Amino acid sequence: MLQEESDLALIIAQIVQKLKGSNLYAQLERQAWASLQRPEIKLESLKEDIKEFFKISGWEKKLQNAVYSELSVFPLPSHPAAPPEHLKEPLVYMRKAQGSWEKRILKSLNSMCTELSIPLARKRPVGEQKELLNKWNEMGTDEPDLSLFRPVYAPKDFLEVLINLRNPNYENGDSHSFRTHLGLIQVPLKVKDIPELKEFFVELGLTAGQLGIDDSTQVPPELFENEHVRIGQKVLSEQDSAAAQQYIRQGSPTALRAELWALILNISSQPEDILYYEQLKTNVIQHDLLVDSLIYKDVKLTASNDDYYFVFEDYLYQVLLCFSRDTSVLGHFAYNSASPPKSYIRGKLGLEEYAVFYPPNGVIPFHGFSMYVAPLCFLYHEPSKLYQIFREMYVRFFFRLHSISSHPSGIVSLCLLFETLLQTYLPQLFYHLREIGAQPLRISFKWMVRAFSGYLATDQLLLLWDRILGYNSLEILAGMKASKPKDIFTWKWTAYDKNKQTKTENWKQSEYRPYGNG
Repeated sequence: MLQEESDLALIIAQIVQKLKGSNLYAQLERQAWASLQRPEIKLESLKEDIKEFFKISGWEKKLQNAVYSELSVFPLPSHPAAPPEHLKEPLVYMRKAQGSWEKRILKSLNSMCTELSIPLARKRPVGEQKELLNKWNEMGTDEPDLSLFRPVYAPKDFLEVLINLRNPNYENGDSHSFRTHLGLIQVPLKVKDIPELKEFFVELGLTAGQLGIDDSTQVPPELFENEHVRIGQKVLSEQDSAAAQQYIRQGSPTALRAELWALILNISSQPEDILYYEQLKTNVIQHDLLVDSLIYKDVKLTASNDDYYFVFEDYLYQVLLCFSRDTSVLGHFAYNSASPPKSYIRGKLGLEEYAVFYPPNGVIPFHGFSMYVAPLCFLYHEPSKLYQIFREMYVRFFFRLHSISSHPSGIVSLCLLFETLLQTYLPQLFYHLREIGAQPLRISFKWMVRAFSGYLATDQLLLLWDRILGYNSLEILAGMKASKPKDIFTWKWTAYDKNKQTKTENWKQSEYRPYGNG
C-alpha cells in the first residue's frame, strides 16, 4: 500500500511539473488572478471559491482533459530504483538491438551524404527561400530530381532485424509453449490470448453495436445509429476526453470524428499553436535538410500513387517538413526505446558541446512514413490543426511501429501476437502458408507497420483508428481479421467455446492494394 501511494505521488508530481510548462497553466493562472475581482470570491473561502469558479467556467474540465492526456502517454510503472534507461526499455537485449538498428540507419544516411556530396543541412539562399514560400501551397507541382535518393530503409529491412532478435539469457527448449511457436519472431514476450483480448476489447463483442456494421442498410437506423450519434453529440457538448475515448470504441460517426479525435488527443487550435506552426514553416523556408529529399521521395513513391491520397500531396509535404523541424517531438524519447540521432559541427566530431540532434525532431523517415499522415487529411483541412493531430498521434502510437521494444503495443509484441493467434486459432491457414513458403508475418508486416494505411479503404481505416484511440492501444492491429462484406468494415475475434467445443471464425481475404517496395 505504501509503495502504491509513493508511485501515485510520483506520477502526480511529474504530471504537475509537466503541466507547469504548458500554455494551460499560464491561462489558469491568469483566470485565477482575474477571478479575484469577482464579487462572489471571498477571502475567507478563497480556495473553494476559485475552484468553484473554475468548475462553472469550464476551466476545470480543460484541466481534467490535460491530466487525462498526460496519463494516456505516461510510461508503464517501474521499480523506483530502476535506472532512467528502464523507462525507455526494461530489457537490455532490446535496448542493444535498437541501438544496433539505429547505427545501421545512420550509416545508410551518412553513406547517402558521402555518395551524393550533399550536406545534412544548409541555409537556403534568399532567392530559394522566396521561391519556396511562393509555392508553399503547391509543392506537389514541383518535380525535383530524386532519382539518386533512396529510402533509408523499408519495412522489409526492419522485419529482418526483428526476425534475428534473440534473448541471450533464454533457451528455446526451456519452455514447451514457446518451443511450439513456429513463427518468425523468436523472443519470449507475454502477449494476450483470446480470453484476455475479449476482456480487453469487450466493446467489440457480438452483443455490442458497432458503427460500420450496425448502421448498414439492413439494420434500421433507429435501432443503433441514431442513438449513437445522439450520444456522440452529448459527449462533444460535455468536452470530456475520457468519455470521448470510451464512446469511440464502438466507432465514430463521420460527421463527429474530427472533433472527437481532437478532444481525445486534447488538441485545440489556440493562437499560440498556429503561431508555433508558422515558426516551423519559417524554419523549413530558411533551411534545407537532407531528410527533406527523403520526405519528397517517400510521398512520391507512396501517397502520390494512391487512389485515395494523391490529392493531399501538398498537405503531406507541409506537415512532414514542419514535423522534421519540431524539437518538441524529442520529448517522446523519454518513453521510446529509440534515441534521437546526433550530428556534430564539422571538425568537432565526438565533442558533446558541439552536438545537435538530426533531424531536429530526432525521427528519420522511412519508406511509407507519409502514410501515417495521409488518412488524417480527410478529417482536417486546416494545416496547423492537421499538424497537431498527426504529431500527437505519432508520439502516442505510431513511433512504436518502427522501434524495437517489449511494450505491449510495440511492433515486436504485435508480430508475436499475430503469429500466436494465427497458429493457435487458424492452424490450417498458418501451416498452409508455411508449407508454400509464404510466412504469414512476411505478408502482414507491412500492413501493421503502416497501421493498415494504404491497405484498407479510408472509411474502413478510420473506423480501425477509432478503436486505436478508444483503447489507447495498437494491439487491435495484430488481433483483427479484416473482411469487406458488402463494403462494410468488420472484424470478429476468433472465439473458442470450451464447453460446446465449437469454434467460430470470420476469416475472409481482404482487398489489399500494396504498392512501392515496402
